[in-house]
Amino acid sequence: MRVDPANLLIHDYPHPVLRKVAKPIPAVTDEVRAVARRMIEMMYDEEGIGLAGPQVGLSWRIFVAHVPEKEGRKAGPKPPELPTATTGPLVYINPVLSAPANELEPYEEGCLSLPEIRGDVIRPVSITISALDIEGQPFTQTGTGLLARCWQHEYDHLDGVLIIDKFTQMSRLKTRAKVRELERDG
Repeated sequence: MRVDPANLLIHDYPHPVLRKVAKPIPAVTDEVRAVARRMIEMMYDEEGIGLAGPQVGLSWRIFVAHVPEKEGRKAGPKPPELPTATTGPLVYINPVLSAPANELEPYEEGCLSLPEIRGDVIRPVSITISALDIEGQPFTQTGTGLLARCWQHEYDHLDGVLIIDKFTQMSRLKTRAKVRELERDG
């Protein structure tokens, strides 16, 4: 299937593509690179910090992320030992996550595919990701704070999982009416 990156658009819940498990990308081609570049543009246009293939209608295991330093800071007097931000937009193709044993932390998340819906999700504080970059080169990174949260959020999209599935009970209750509204209008 040929994809024209210019025709990509962000799909809102309850679009069925958001619930599909994405398929691995067999090779990093010019088409994949063009899609990744377009996804980065779309992420910036929507003022997001991440965007996954299923969100733009592609059941591909790819996401892009850019967590600027000011966004990635973690409160506290001691700077974190692991990166909390990216220096620019990055592409993650066929990512795999692994979480070292660490603490879990609630934090309010939003999603470009769930407009006006925000709620607390409990996730590991730090995470390690292995993936291919935009050139098809393998890399591994470990991050913490908002960067680690972003990776986990976008990875969930690749498995058809949305933040509304992971909200704390209180957040589910607070957002129930908005979620139903999206389901009714979708």
